[in-house]
Amino acid sequence: MKELMILGLLVLLSGCAQVKPWERGYLAQPAMAWQPVGQKAALDNHIYYSKEASSGGGQAAGGGCGCN
Repeated sequence: MKELMILGLLVLLSGCAQVKPWERGYLAQPAMAWQPVGQKAALDNHIYYSKEASSGGGQAAGGGCGCN
């Protein structure tokens, strides 16, 4: 049991990586952001929920036609 816990801890710690100072510029680029443009993300969510014909999961309401 103890060996299994140690193995699990090693697996969890293996995902950690140190970022070098000269690599931080690449990570700070807008293309690396989860949602680079807020308005585009809002529009994408609106289109997604309109096409799925669902309401309540997001800000969009209405049917599957995409019109409100």
